[in-house]
Amino acid sequence: MKLSSDSFRNGGAIPAENAFAALGKDGQVSLSANRNPHLAWRDVPAGTESLVLLCIDGDAPQDATDVNRAGHSLQASLPRGDFFHWSLIDIPVGVQAIAEGALSDGVTARGKPGPAAALDGLALRQGVNDYSGWFAADPAMAGDYYGYDGPCPPFNDERVHHYMFRIYALDTPRLELEGRFTCADVLNAIHGHIVDEAQLIGTYTLNPAQAAQARRSRKKIA
Repeated sequence: MKLSSDSFRNGGAIPAENAFAALGKDGQVSLSANRNPHLAWRDVPAGTESLVLLCIDGDAPQDATDVNRAGHSLQASLPRGDFFHWSLIDIPVGVQAIAEGALSDGVTARGKPGPAAALDGLALRQGVNDYSGWFAADPAMAGDYYGYDGPCPPFNDERVHHYMFRIYALDTPRLELEGRFTCADVLNAIHGHIVDEAQLIGTYTLNPAQAAQARRSRKKIA
């Protein structure tokens, strides 16, 4: 299988339009357009009954004590773990792409509804992402965050974050998940059902120093 995007190239920077938060020219962080990126796939193997799509940030700090604390920096060497941004399941084999903004267009305080999701008239399901836990103690934002919510890495993180978009071809038409489910639940449910998989990685940072370095690198390449 092959997974690609018109929104960003593999290994390249994810546009601010596809992120939960963006870094302004003044160096301040604010909410962004939060549009799901365009994704397309091909070479789905014979025997596939459905597809599953996940988005995972593998660079999330495991200790959140100093996350987004002014005057503190998160060293790149700190222990890291996964932060789940999206799970979309029961995708019919006939679907070959998801348009940018089709399932997320803007930040929704307290989260988008779910798990039911409509895509081009098709009934799919989405799980809650890890913003559900992140905002749990914030009265203005607490809720179940279903579907896609894009990158929002700590602005004081020295590490550029990598976002893994993974598509799985499964030998079952519907996962045995009911009601509210998480991305971790999806990973457990697809175990033993994977026919094939593909991955696309995008990067993102809200650290002004890292963003400036990335811009300089792009100018050198150009």
